[in-house]
Amino acid sequence: MSDEVRGWLSPKAVAAEAGVSEEFDLSQCVREPIHLLGGVQSYGALVAARLHDAVVDTVSRNVADVLGRAAEELVGRPVTELIGEEQWALARESTEAAGPSEDGPSSSASSSSSASPSASSSAFSSDGPAASGVLALSLERDGRVRHFDVTVHRVAELLVLEFEPRAADGPFVFQNFFPRVRRALHRLQGASDVTECCAAAVREVQALTGYDRVVAYRFDGAEGPGQVVAEVRGEGREPWLGLWFPASDIPPQARRLYARNWIRVIGDVDDATVGLLPELREGTGEPLDLSGSILRTVSGYHLEYLRNIGVASSMSVSLLRDGELWGLIACHGDEPRQLTPEVRAACEFFGIALSLQLTAVAEREQADELSGYRRALATLLARLTAQAPDALMSPDVGLAELLDADGAVLLRGEEVSATGSPLPAALPGLLERLAGPSPVGEVWSSDRVPEVLGLDPADAEAQGVPAGLLFLPFDRDGDLLAWWRREQPAPRQWAADPARPVRTGPGGERLTPRGSAAVHRATVRGRSTPWTPAQRAVAGELWREVAGLLNRHMAELEARNTELARTNEDLDSFAHAAAHDLKEPLRGISNAAAFIVEDAGAVLDATSLRRLTTVRRLAERMDGLLDSLLHFSRLGQVGLERELLSLDEVVDDALLVAGDRLAEQGVTVVRPAPLPSLRADRERLREVLENLFVNAAKYVADEGAAGERRVWVEAVPVAGPDGDAVTALVVRDNGIGIPVEQQEDVLQLFRRLHRRDERGGGSGVGLAVVKRIVERHGGRLWLESPAPAPGGGPGTAVWFTLGG
Repeated sequence: MSDEVRGWLSPKAVAAEAGVSEEFDLSQCVREPIHLLGGVQSYGALVAARLHDAVVDTVSRNVADVLGRAAEELVGRPVTELIGEEQWALARESTEAAGPSEDGPSSSASSSSSASPSASSSAFSSDGPAASGVLALSLERDGRVRHFDVTVHRVAELLVLEFEPRAADGPFVFQNFFPRVRRALHRLQGASDVTECCAAAVREVQALTGYDRVVAYRFDGAEGPGQVVAEVRGEGREPWLGLWFPASDIPPQARRLYARNWIRVIGDVDDATVGLLPELREGTGEPLDLSGSILRTVSGYHLEYLRNIGVASSMSVSLLRDGELWGLIACHGDEPRQLTPEVRAACEFFGIALSLQLTAVAEREQADELSGYRRALATLLARLTAQAPDALMSPDVGLAELLDADGAVLLRGEEVSATGSPLPAALPGLLERLAGPSPVGEVWSSDRVPEVLGLDPADAEAQGVPAGLLFLPFDRDGDLLAWWRREQPAPRQWAADPARPVRTGPGGERLTPRGSAAVHRATVRGRSTPWTPAQRAVAGELWREVAGLLNRHMAELEARNTELARTNEDLDSFAHAAAHDLKEPLRGISNAAAFIVEDAGAVLDATSLRRLTTVRRLAERMDGLLDSLLHFSRLGQVGLERELLSLDEVVDDALLVAGDRLAEQGVTVVRPAPLPSLRADRERLREVLENLFVNAAKYVADEGAAGERRVWVEAVPVAGPDGDAVTALVVRDNGIGIPVEQQEDVLQLFRRLHRRDERGGGSGVGLAVVKRIVERHGGRLWLESPAPAPGGGPGTAVWFTLGG
């Protein structure tokens, strides 16, 4: 540091600059174990004794100055030699209610007493940070009586006593501070929202402590930056209200300690840290854990930070919501300031009460919001006029508007349905990536999706990635419902550039100054409007309602399918019985007519003979129809004998029967490539191909059509029900084709497109039989016409798969 610079820096600032390295390593700041710094603030003294035998384990090196006993004399000796049996028992009792901490080494209880034998004590514990309390003790040595307020807490098997010289106004007494806190709490309870609550809190804390600046500081997420949401400050001090402070100002390990301790006081940023004896504990090889210590020394980085913003003393009170650190009340003083245990207890008590009040306010706001969303949900459900969830995507339902989203999307298998604003192209694939094995009905949400994906906001926008996303899986098949929101760029005023928390100063790299004089304006990108707890809750309720509708629908559908299957079985049995039973009298009618013609043909007139001939012809036709009906009904009753078949061999077998019909019509069968093998019933598959070849022969293109008459047989991979590729067989001709409006009809029993005596006749059973055989195999059949093929007419392609 140059002499010129030293000339305008204060002696304290010069000393502070000399006490740190030339290079400021922010990553080291983040990694620093601030609970194991091995020292305490010098205004008090620390004594840690083992609970099981009362032997002193660790002391601060200033015990001679504060307690009048040399450090070396205390370590290894009974603590009762210092404070007496009665006071040691009282200190132990003060922590018994709390017991050892489950989430860390420290647990505290508080007690209030005088030094007299009739002293009373009471324990206090909370579900949040460890509470601290004091015990009034008097020590006499060399004829001199010293009075102390002693804070007691546990660290594993140790009881830690922290001695502070008592203030001139006497020992800590609960009745002295409670009326002040009660009045402050009464004013706090009148706040209607979080901002008003915080504003009232900072006023009351300043009145209790006298600090020059008191702010309420709210974190943006567990590891995010913080914003000043309320402030009270002395005259002439620059305003911080609304400013954002980088997340690195309060690193993760500091946040964890804030979550464990309600209050943290720094009496003087220029205080000389006092070390511990021994420096490292036997067995652990580390300094004594001071996580719950009120005297714990402060990180050099934090001290530099406080000096940087002109603070000589400070206090922080933790604010929690649902057990998590929500924010802080931060107090700054222009001069060193020692708070009495009474004031500290008041602030600690106030912090607990404020946390409860903030939770109550938030819950009330959330309850009001949730009530509104539930009314909107009820309206939405009332609009559903068809089966959910498909009906949810109707624009009239208002699904996107339910959660104030820009759009909503439903993924069901390969189908993507959207409502609201145009769907971002990347969203379906992004949802499949994020959903993974998410539990059914569990809501996932983020208002900063690009950050979750590790994308730059500009790149995310270019790729069509939304900034906000909320989704929940509907079932285990991967179907899910999602809402999305666009990016909402948010301007922020920073107390320092968050991208440059350190800068080069007179003494090297130092923390950048904080404050309105150094405001850095920046826009936060890649974020949407946050999803609220009420919106998450109503999304879950929508899933439960729709799931209920689906379950009821599935139960109804299953019952109908069962009834339909039973009905089909009855119909098959009836058709078989009817066809079989009708054939006998029909045969009798035909025979009787034949006998009449034989026996009385000579005496009958021409009209009678013609009528008898018509009876025989109609009886024969009816017999053929009954044969077709019998065959069709048997297909539903006879089991399949699946085996691995060569399709080329089955085609050859079918051509043995249908080849002559094809040859009569001049139709050539073409196999562009060798056909694969698949599992099927040989006889049934042969029957399918025979029917299709015969149909191709019947419905060839009319005379004069250009090109050769051909039938192509191919195997083509297509998408199966689960999205996997399956083999489909296609028999394609270049015949007269089938009009689109009649393609469903030709698959029905006894349906023909032409008159009975045209195109080779027939009963209209062939394609119905083909369809039934395919469905018995677990496959599906569909028609394509026109089906462009070389030469001939429009053509027809019959596609079918055969399942497993």
